[in-house]
Amino acid sequence: MKNGRQGQRRAACSGAVNWPGTLLNGRPRHYQDLLFHLRSRAPHEVWLVIVDASASTRRHQALSDAKGLLAQLFDDAYRQRARLALLTASGSAPKWQVQGLKASGSLRDWLQTLGAGGGTPLLAALEQAAQWLAQRQKRFGAEQQRLLLLTDGRLRHWPALPVFDCPSLLVDIERGPIRLGRAKALACDLDAEYRHIDQPD
Repeated sequence: MKNGRQGQRRAACSGAVNWPGTLLNGRPRHYQDLLFHLRSRAPHEVWLVIVDASASTRRHQALSDAKGLLAQLFDDAYRQRARLALLTASGSAPKWQVQGLKASGSLRDWLQTLGAGGGTPLLAALEQAAQWLAQRQKRFGAEQQRLLLLTDGRLRHWPALPVFDCPSLLVDIERGPIRLGRAKALACDLDAEYRHIDQPD
């Protein structure tokens, strides 16, 4: 749109058609009459968070402290305009809480009700997360993906793990005088950065 109600504006040459802007100039008759939305300079980010909320995470306030970390993460996502996908692993099967939505106050309400219990369907959660990220990558090729996994790593064994083609961080929330230390091995097999929740910044 060279001149209109909002004056001279820049326009992209391809991408999604800006129909309101186009129609303000009248009915388009040629391709050159179409206006396109400007692409964002920085690609959007999606943060996929997997929370191990199995019964073992109740020990020594592990999940309680993890909730504090999650609250900070939600605030960071809101400020950085990142989208969130949230998957909990507890009970008999993992459960999606949100999938690719902007951070909002409703996540804090959910966080207050989050409790630990049941088994550890963490391997199933990892498989679902990998599939979701792969499908999203096909739809939004420019989107930057990040994975955060909060777990105490208390799994007896695990087979070959899915591959995550994005920066990944495992936060170990295992607490207590006797620690199995499996989360560190899990991070290694996932090719993820490892950090214990008590580790200072």
